[in-house]
Amino acid sequence: MPADNDAEARSRRLVLITGASGGIGEAFAHLLAEEQCDLILVSRKEDELNRVRGQIAAKYAKREISVIATDLGRPEAGALLFEELNKRHMSPDVLVNNAGYGLYGRTAELPYEEQIGVVDLNVRALTDLSLRALPAMIARKSGGIINVASTAAFMPGPFMSLYYASKAYVLSLSEALAAELDRTGVTVTALCPGPVATGFQERAGMQSLKFMRHFARQSAQEVALAGWEGFKQHRRIVIPGTFNKFSAYAGRYAPRWFMLPVIKMLQAPRH
Repeated sequence: MPADNDAEARSRRLVLITGASGGIGEAFAHLLAEEQCDLILVSRKEDELNRVRGQIAAKYAKREISVIATDLGRPEAGALLFEELNKRHMSPDVLVNNAGYGLYGRTAELPYEEQIGVVDLNVRALTDLSLRALPAMIARKSGGIINVASTAAFMPGPFMSLYYASKAYVLSLSEALAAELDRTGVTVTALCPGPVATGFQERAGMQSLKFMRHFARQSAQEVALAGWEGFKQHRRIVIPGTFNKFSAYAGRYAPRWFMLPVIKMLQAPRH
């Protein structure tokens, strides 16, 4: 029986999820535990990570769940994270790059350090972890990466300029990697949800936007499920929801002279 248990453990996928302390990242953790995956949960918030681990462990006793609390916005975080994984002899089969945040307001007036932090976390950290994880996946000819982008990736975003630009980078990188890795057994999927009912809006300072509350109808669980199903189908882009598909492709193909004033009007600060 112990030998059977060891074989079962080796057959399970090991998934690294960033931003796993809440929202879409937490939803991915619960979903993938149900899908018989072992988990590495990463976030700045150790207490919240332990809460998520406790909930999953109580429901799925056989899952191996590791918690690593670190601020991925720090330049050295990726190296330290993978150094720790190497010490534990852990190599992720799947990486879910979910950690990220945005800021709402006039770009020239928002705090400099927080704005650079958007680039550090949404762009540099995601790239860093992807570059570190991919070689082992390619060698195994299996696994892959789910990069959580946004429908914001398809258009410029006045009053959230850095967030929209960072997600455009994530989408572009994901599509390019997916093309490079075609027929290697490694999948790269860009998950592009619209507004989701999580703590993102509060952190970004978007509570005053009524249209955002109106359209934030999808749950984190629905988004995670759509992303995972799309990844298993080897899809390059997953946009959950009919309205989100419409808005994303309108943003990509509609003329900028038309889209920019519309987005600016919808997102303009209210006083």
